[in-house]
This record gives sequence, structure tokens and C-alpha cells, in this order.
Amino acid sequence: MNLPPLSERLRPVSLDELTGQEHLTGKGSILRTAIENGKIPSMILWGPPGVGKTTIANIIAHELKMPFYTISAISSGVKEIREIIEMAKEKDSVILFIDEIHRFNKGQQDALLGAVEKGTVTLIGATTENPSFEVNSALLSRCQVYVLKPLNEENLEGLLRHALETDTVLKEKKINLKETEALITISGGDARKLLNLLELVIDALGEGAEITNIAVMETAQQRIALYDKKSEQHYDIISAFIKSMRGSDPNAAVYWLARMIEGGEDLKFIARRMIIFASEDIGNANPNALLLANNTFQAVNVIGYPESRIILSQCAVYLASSAKSNASYQAIGEAIDAVKKTGDLPVPLHLRNAVSKMMKQMDYGRDYKYAHQFEGNFILQQYLPEKLDGKRFYNPQPNPREDEIRKFLKEKWKDKYGY
Repeated sequence: MNLPPLSERLRPVSLDELTGQEHLTGKGSILRTAIENGKIPSMILWGPPGVGKTTIANIIAHELKMPFYTISAISSGVKEIREIIEMAKEKDSVILFIDEIHRFNKGQQDALLGAVEKGTVTLIGATTENPSFEVNSALLSRCQVYVLKPLNEENLEGLLRHALETDTVLKEKKINLKETEALITISGGDARKLLNLLELVIDALGEGAEITNIAVMETAQQRIALYDKKSEQHYDIISAFIKSMRGSDPNAAVYWLARMIEGGEDLKFIARRMIIFASEDIGNANPNALLLANNTFQAVNVIGYPESRIILSQCAVYLASSAKSNASYQAIGEAIDAVKKTGDLPVPLHLRNAVSKMMKQMDYGRDYKYAHQFEGNFILQQYLPEKLDGKRFYNPQPNPREDEIRKFLKEKWKDKYGY
């Protein structure tokens, strides 16, 4: 007999059976109250894979006893949407569940607008992507967005034990669940993946088996990374990586680097971000950082994976452990602000390029002092436009290298820039 997968056999049929998401489905919560009152708004369920989006949609349809149509944005289009809308017009109320609604293009999403606005269908869209970016604003404004949280370790362990104790097939096999770390790690917080992996391991080990981390890893063979280069998490992880280096934590930096590598991130993308970081966050506190980051990028291009992971790790550790300064980053930001506020200020005459006789007659370049002709290769003269004369954009920060720079500038410019 062909049985449905374990995740389907254990799919909750009421809110009380649902694991996690208490903020949405617990007693007195907004969504539970709406369901109990028999009137729900069109909604977008946003959350990671396997946390209950499809299950909640099924529970809503079951509780409200409403006709329930489900389509996948991967395999359906405008034609299917219009067919369901036409059928819905002959009924009092219909729920239309669209899985992965973020995969619909603007035209497909627009096809839903009229029906949702008139109440012909109650839309429940499920997405793993930020709906602010992936659902068009007109449709989004007609829906309530509910955010589903990742399942925590306690939730996932509870699911495993619940499966072994209640599933009619598994409870007869007398399985000893000795360790859960590998199951939880490999599933990446996805309840569906967790339960299906559990079933796979049990099928491999047989009745009376003891489930250990080693047994799970041998059965699974490799980790399935919870990482999508096009998802919001992609940006969250690179953000965590950069902020860990900025915070001078090489341990966290290497961890987030490993997450990206295991998730299949483009190694050149990581290396490019480290070049930017070396200039933006380290700058002149340690100019070698930019050289190392640039060389890392070149090396990654030449070496490739897996050996390039070592080079990336060395660079990440170096950058995280280096003195920090964003003085150059702030300097260009303030200079751009000054340009925006003051406009195209004239270049001082003595700095202008006199490339013709007429320009020389207009005093272009006149009185310019060539610094190399003076002691110490320096001479006091004005380089900024007159309106900004004495304006300081670069402010060396307190670190050994920039302390030397500040001292140098103070000796040269005296009190002109307040160094």
C-alpha cells in the first residue's frame, strides 16, 4: 500500500494541532479570532519553507467549510485564475490558495485584483519572499500580511516525538530517538523536510532502530542548505557577515562565511564584498587590508572551490581582526553632500588648466605653486573653492596609522583644517 509521506499523514487539521505560530493561531490571536468569527480577510502568509503556510490555509478552509481552490504559481497562470474566478461567481464565498505567489508576474497578480476587491474570492497567498518586494502594491494593499516565524528547536523536537508516538506506521516500529541535532540541522527548520527525513532514516535503519546523528548523516549523505541566493535570507546572511567583520569578531565572520559557502553562494560575490568592506570599514587604519582583499578576489578567480574557501577564510579573519576606520567613507559622503548643497562652485583660477593662450590671458593657472619645488614637497595654498575654504571632510580616527596621518596633516596645514 502506497502511503502519503509522513509530513502529509501528520498535517494538522485544526489550529490547536499546529506547532509554532502561537502569535497568529494561539488563543485570542488575530487570525484565530477572525476564523472563529467566520470572516477572514484576504491575506498573504509570509515565512520560511515548512513552517505552516499551506497548513493554515487548509485549516481555514476546513474550519469555515468554504469551497477551497488551490493553485501553484509555478505551474498555473492567468487562464487558471480566471476559470476559478468564474466558478466563484456562482458560489457565496470561495477561498483561493496560491502557493508561492511571489512567482506570479505583475500581469498574473493583476488578474486577481478585481475578484479580491469585490470579495468574489478570499485570497490566501503563501510566499517565502518579502511581499513588499514580490507582490505588487495594488494587490498587497487589499491583503493582510501575516508573518510566520521559523520553528525553534523545541518545536522541531516536539514534532519528531509526536510523529513517533502518534503515526500509525511509525509507532509500531519502536524507534529509539537518541539524538536529534542532525535531523534538525539538515532540515534547516523546515518541518516538512524534517518529517520526511525522519521517515527516510527509519526506512533505512528498520524496526527497533536507534536514531543517532551519525546514522542520520550517513543516510542523508549531505547537508541540504537552507539558503537561496535570490531570497531575503541571502541579504540577511551577507549583512551578518559584513557586520561581524565590522564588529571585529572573526569567529562570527567565519561562521557566516561558511553559511554562504555551504549555501552555494558565488565566491566572487563574497570576495567583492570584502574588497568594499576593506575600504569602507578599515580604510587608512590599515591600507594593507584593501591590498589583501583585492588579492583574495584575484586568487579566488584563479583557484576556485574548494581550496578558495581557505583564502576567503584567511581574508575574512584578517579583515575582522584589523583596526577599523570609516573616515574615508564618511569623507566622501560629506563631500558629496557639500556638492549637492553648494552646486558647481568655480575652480580657483590658480588651479585651472591653461591649455590655450586665451586661458593664460584669463589668468588660468597663474600663481599656482608646484609643491615639489618647495621644502618637504609642500606649500600652503588654497585647493578648495573659496566658499568651502577651510572645510574639513576627512577626519582621521583614533588608531595608530591615522594618528600618524593626523600628525602629518597638522604639521602641514597648521590650524587651517583643525587637525
